[in-house]
Amino acid sequence: MDPEDSSQDTMLRGSAWMTAGSIFSRILGAIYIIPWMAWMGSYYPAANALFAKGYNIYSLFLIISTAGIPGAISKQISHYNALDQYSTGNKLFKHGLKIMTFMGVIFGAVMYFGAPVLATLFTDGDPRSIPVIKSLAVAVLIIPILSILRGYLQGYSDMAPSAISQFIEQIARVIYMLIATYIIMVVNKGSYINAVVQSTFAAFIGAAVAIGILILALLRRLPKLRRLSRNGQPVADVNENNFTKEIFEQAVPFIILDAGITFFNLYDQSTFNQFMRLFVNATGAQLDNYYSLFGFQANKLIMIIVSLSTAMAVTAVPILSGLYSKGNKEDIEDQISNTLELFFFIMIPASLGMYAVAQPLWTTFYRYDSLGVLMLQFSSVISILLGLFTVLSAVLQALYRNRLAIKYFVYGFIVKVVAQLPMIWLFHEFGPLVATSIGMAVVCWLMLRELHSVYPFDTGRISRRISGIILFSLIMFISVMIVNFIVFHFVGNSDRIISVVVLILEAGLGGVVYGYLVLKTSLADKILGVRVERIRRIFNIR
Repeated sequence: MDPEDSSQDTMLRGSAWMTAGSIFSRILGAIYIIPWMAWMGSYYPAANALFAKGYNIYSLFLIISTAGIPGAISKQISHYNALDQYSTGNKLFKHGLKIMTFMGVIFGAVMYFGAPVLATLFTDGDPRSIPVIKSLAVAVLIIPILSILRGYLQGYSDMAPSAISQFIEQIARVIYMLIATYIIMVVNKGSYINAVVQSTFAAFIGAAVAIGILILALLRRLPKLRRLSRNGQPVADVNENNFTKEIFEQAVPFIILDAGITFFNLYDQSTFNQFMRLFVNATGAQLDNYYSLFGFQANKLIMIIVSLSTAMAVTAVPILSGLYSKGNKEDIEDQISNTLELFFFIMIPASLGMYAVAQPLWTTFYRYDSLGVLMLQFSSVISILLGLFTVLSAVLQALYRNRLAIKYFVYGFIVKVVAQLPMIWLFHEFGPLVATSIGMAVVCWLMLRELHSVYPFDTGRISRRISGIILFSLIMFISVMIVNFIVFHFVGNSDRIISVVVLILEAGLGGVVYGYLVLKTSLADKILGVRVERIRRIFNIR
């Protein structure tokens, strides 16, 4: 919130907070699988598939019900702040809060009462999914309010409350779902469907706790916010109808693009069983297992690293929007370069690292499954494209290139739809992942081309730095794979305790190798700034 901060410092600090919140939340969201799976027992594959199907529908409704307004509010608050119109931004926020409350009620009701129709559309008519969808509808009531509170604070580039609330939200959610599952499955020997229903209802519990955290954060910042408002320009003469129009004009692109990955997942969910039956002779249970491997289990793990790009996207939007409002074209070009370099600096080693540790990672969370490990490895590579799409779409929206961003996404989704059937024919259960990678590659290429044509950022500088990132990531990757080969060659691949130890060892090794190389060559300094010098002194790396 300090106006003297450089955009690079703001980007790094905001990304650090959002990355920490996202990573810890995602890790916690993956760790719960271990006891949850154990308590589900033999029902785990069916419970897992049911959970995944309900959550994909919920994700879509969540994005629609929040209507992209958090991103739009963040973008517009930053816009007004850049013009010293803090009071106008506050008026916009209050109006947006009314809209979000209304949206929560409407879409929560649609999801609850329309659960049978949604089950028919998205779960092949599975009646077990109806109570799951209804339990998630309750969360849709209040999460729009949670989202706009986060968007308001993010508009001031104040990412700490969002990150902290995100982590505490996950803690509350996981505690509730584990207690409920234990009581239903272990104590009462009850139905796994009831356990899944309570596990999904936990989203409401987490959201309620997070709202409380954000309200406290807002109250603590209220004196400073009031001071900024008093010292800034008076409230602009804008009526509520104009505010509504302004919010939704900026929100609609966020709806479509924030839901981009979810649209891809829902298309997989809706077509996988039917398309697979054309080429594979498999039972419904086998198809559920195949879908669960990539659609839920692998997806849950790769979203840990995709959340890194989400953190950068959330941070970049208010920064770029503020620069755009001031008309700083050169600063925008420099900020786009910084954003892309930071993305690849983190995402490439994270992706290759997850590929390298896929075997102990999968065994730790789900028990050893050779097909599952392959799914995770392939998904890890695709995560770079998913993350790049997240960042590029946010950058285009921050720079008011909304329609083009949507058009390019639609092109990519059409490519995905066209490629789906032939890819399943060629690669069977891997087909949806291949089709996703093709569609996302098209979207990312179109978005990069558009960005560079309007804001010709320094591709030579970015290419040189990405080359170094790829080289050092490959050295890290090879080091970890050698350890992986040696350990599992001698001890086998199915012991969960050994896998946990190996996972920690390999993650530490990968971090040390990559960290040493980027510090030794000063690549980290060029991307992260002069503050890295402190780290070099601490570890005596010259």
